[in-house]
Amino acid sequence: MNPRVLKVAYKENYQLLLTFTNKEIKQFDLSAYLNYPVYEPLKDEAFCKKVKAADGIIQWNEYIDFDPDTLYLESKPVTSMAQK
Repeated sequence: MNPRVLKVAYKENYQLLLTFTNKEIKQFDLSAYLNYPVYEPLKDEAFCKKVKAADGIIQWNEYIDFDPDTLYLESKPVTSMAQK
């Protein structure tokens, strides 16, 4: 089982900064998923910015969430210097 999400922060241009339970910090590009019907509401950046971490996943409301395994496997590590 891959680590789960502890914290999420919306950056810009549909980029999410994720902190995982193993303390890794990674960046996930959500833009590739925006044309899937379930994720189309996230094209509205004001709504997309409302992302939150809960129970190891990220979610926007009771209908839109994201698989934590996909988040972990498809995100890119962030160096400590890039976070500052």
